[in-house]
Amino acid sequence: MNSNRRTIPVSFFGIAVGALAFANMWRVAIEMWDLPAGLGAALNVAALVVWLVTMFAYGRKWLTHTADARAELQHPVQSSFAALGPVSGLLAVELLQPYAHTLALVLFIVAVSAQLALGVYLHGGLWQGGRKPELITPAIYLPAVAPSFVAGTAAAALGFHQLGGMFFGAGLLSWLAIESVILHRAAVQDPLPPALRPILGVQLAPPVVAGVTYLSLTTGTPDLFATALLGYGLYQAVLLLRLLPWIRGQAFVPGYWAFSFGVAALPTMAIRMLERGATGPLLWAAPVLFVVATLIIGVLVLKTLAMLVRGTLLPPAAMTLVVTQDRAASRVARVG
Repeated sequence: MNSNRRTIPVSFFGIAVGALAFANMWRVAIEMWDLPAGLGAALNVAALVVWLVTMFAYGRKWLTHTADARAELQHPVQSSFAALGPVSGLLAVELLQPYAHTLALVLFIVAVSAQLALGVYLHGGLWQGGRKPELITPAIYLPAVAPSFVAGTAAAALGFHQLGGMFFGAGLLSWLAIESVILHRAAVQDPLPPALRPILGVQLAPPVVAGVTYLSLTTGTPDLFATALLGYGLYQAVLLLRLLPWIRGQAFVPGYWAFSFGVAALPTMAIRMLERGATGPLLWAAPVLFVVATLIIGVLVLKTLAMLVRGTLLPPAAMTLVVTQDRAASRVARVG
């Protein structure tokens, strides 16, 4: 394999997902607090452009560097990020639906079909076994959990509440089953190597993305279950703060965008709860979470643009990182 060849890693779909989730967060905040609508429109356009560029670049990779793309799809860590392709499409549905319902509906059908096909393929590989414990990371949420929750929210936005409820159930039960596997790996195996630690940012997403979906499928004042999901999301955020010095053993790479989905979904859920009549600490917590999320994702954008300007954003090849596995060197795909 030519080490000088530069192609977009499949994990870059995390950037598209983060940008779209950030735009959705601002859309909800504008509705709640009457913030400048023009800024929301600009963020929508920017997020959709990032998504389209990522989709185009990854599609081109399959045409021009098919072996690299196929190797990613077969890799036990990298393959999970392919599921973020349909997730990004479903998040785009949420942005497009108020302005272009027919286009959003067509995109929803395509993205859901891709999600189901790819998710079943990837999740089925996990069920077949044989994965090294040290390669069990929160990335295994992505094939089943993330697409199901986001499909549920997109379905609700299009008026398909029963379908959305089915997707919510698939995502919820998959999340609960998978989290125990990840926690077991963390407790009894060697620590993650530095290059894989940014993936832990994914851990924030399931409870709050589930919460956004649950709120989109229900009505009335948020109930105890919604509050419990938000509480667990806040706990995960505090836990990641505790782990951040350890995670930062890896210098900044695009893999840090793994944090962005959960970071954007947490205030989105809190704001939605305020819209539905929640009171108490959320009255001040939601604005604080919104500001913090904006700052965090702003930092991710600036650092990513700096890498782009320096010409270091794209890795030289898809297979570059070496980790130790069963006390023998084994090549592992770079995750960001």
